[in-house]
Amino acid sequence: MLQSPSYVISDLHLGFANREVEREALKFLRLLHGRAASLVINGDLFEFWFEWRTVIPRSSFRILAALADLHDAGTAVLMVAGNHDCWGGDVLRHDVGIDYHVGAWEGTVAGWRARIEHGDGLRPREDRRYRMLRGVLRNRWAIKAFRLIHPDFGTRLATRSSHASRTYGARDQGRGLARIAADLLQERSDLELLVFGHSHVAALARTPSGGVYANAGSWLDAPTFLRVTPERIELRQWNGSAEGLHLDALDRATEKALA
Repeated sequence: MLQSPSYVISDLHLGFANREVEREALKFLRLLHGRAASLVINGDLFEFWFEWRTVIPRSSFRILAALADLHDAGTAVLMVAGNHDCWGGDVLRHDVGIDYHVGAWEGTVAGWRARIEHGDGLRPREDRRYRMLRGVLRNRWAIKAFRLIHPDFGTRLATRSSHASRTYGARDQGRGLARIAADLLQERSDLELLVFGHSHVAALARTPSGGVYANAGSWLDAPTFLRVTPERIELRQWNGSAEGLHLDALDRATEKALA
């Protein structure tokens, strides 16, 4: 159970994103102190994340420290792995304090019965090749073999090969994931809220079944995030202030009336 207010971000791609993105993300995390009861990171926080036995990628260590501080101050931090940072482990869970999940997470977010999933590999036709590759990359023997590679070389190899998947997700402008969300919410009457990332397209919409599909978007172009309370879900754009720029909102009472 994630308490209210809950904030949701995704797809920062730190390590690829320019330094300004990291600086703004740090400001955002620091302003959550005393404001956020919980924070959800819905995948691809990093351009590449892998934990060797005693080594982690150098980039964005300040973000990890900020997340640890947020956790220590009492904010619950949930991270659902994306296709760029699905090789997490003890550092994220034990050193930073993140509740780190590979695969979909289901539970209660600020009172909403929710499913949170990064969204990679879900489109039946477009993602067919990627699903085959994902099976190899996440195989435990492949992970063990990669751990034998020197971290400097392994990081260069991974970041150079990640360009295609980083730019591929938004080609359909998020329509594929929106359709999948509508279908899943139609099938799952127990869900009120479905949150995807991956497409880099911010979204907040009521589906025909009455459920809500939300996507926090990406920080690579326009830094957007979701704020979830028992009464409503808001899509906001970070502008350096605690509240951000209001873009859209769905009120829970209105959703029930229209369902």
